[in-house]
Amino acid sequence: MSELYIGLMSGTSLDGVDGVLVNFDNTGFEVIAHHANEMPSTLKQSFLSLNQSGDDELHRGALAANALVQVYSNVVDHLLQASRFSAGDIKAIGAHGQTVRHQPRLHDGVGYTWQLNNPSLLAELTSISVVADFRSRDVAAGGQGAPLVPAFHQYIFGNHNQSICVLNLGGISNITTLIPQTQVLGFDCGPANALMDEWCFEHTQQSFDQNGDWAFQGNINDQLLKNMLADAFFQLPPPKSTGRDHFNRHWLMHHLKHFPNLRPVDVQTTLAALTVQSIAQSIQQFAPATQELVVCGGGALNTHLMQSLQNTLTRVQVIASDQRGLPAMQVEACAFAWLARQTVFGLTGNLQSVTGAQGTRILGAIYPA
Repeated sequence: MSELYIGLMSGTSLDGVDGVLVNFDNTGFEVIAHHANEMPSTLKQSFLSLNQSGDDELHRGALAANALVQVYSNVVDHLLQASRFSAGDIKAIGAHGQTVRHQPRLHDGVGYTWQLNNPSLLAELTSISVVADFRSRDVAAGGQGAPLVPAFHQYIFGNHNQSICVLNLGGISNITTLIPQTQVLGFDCGPANALMDEWCFEHTQQSFDQNGDWAFQGNINDQLLKNMLADAFFQLPPPKSTGRDHFNRHWLMHHLKHFPNLRPVDVQTTLAALTVQSIAQSIQQFAPATQELVVCGGGALNTHLMQSLQNTLTRVQVIASDQRGLPAMQVEACAFAWLARQTVFGLTGNLQSVTGAQGTRILGAIYPA
């Protein structure tokens, strides 16, 4: 029996909302429709401001959540129109929400992770049941709450005859190790598009570096790269996760104060090198047998990053997930459609070996249509 689910994802890069309508059946799944909406600039700025403490956060956060759900609802409408299905045909929507704080295991030992969302409003606007708040149960069980997509990566990309790593290049980079006869690992490597996009916009007024064309023009500053790689996060063993709480403009400017005469383009090229080196070090340390690196997320469209990864990981074949049957910009949204289905069926969605939780858990809460 086939079942239809929608997955919605707005990631750390804050570039937009990706949505997919997926058909699951006994043989696997098929993407029926995909739609992406750009993140409204005012909403993006609201989310960026909420990454740090400020005035009236509860009020601003609630309104930002409502505005995000309006974007989510618009994406759902487009998916239904493109597929010619109705709301009643859809089993559930998996809506991730927008992460603005990620502090697992900190402060009181439990910590928290906060994704702005209003799933009740989304259920009202779409007349479809919504599954949301995927991460908090893993954090409550002692885990990092992230990354959650490795279980889906295992489901879709697992190959018992080959050692594979799946790399998501979003605002933050994270990898999943799929090595035969070993447990799955998954963890954040460090910053990716979050810092590069912000720096690019500040100096070129472009929201991102198309194809990495600007980074191609610069030179790596080895000392700046070394200083940034000395950050304690890169030395931590998995399980580990991070976000804009740590890797943000304040973090970058702290390092740049020692390089007052560095050209902006060289900073961009060095930030790209930081992304590549943190990923390469992670693979070399925790998955040295990797034969193939399957790349998804917006960074898979960055020619400079992809070439740099291949030049650094000379013994690994670096490919976009498109070559394995799932376009790079659809993978994470598909993951949350799959996670929603897991929740609806009362099945677990996390991997203990990835997040460090006390065990596997059913994730998320269901908001009925």
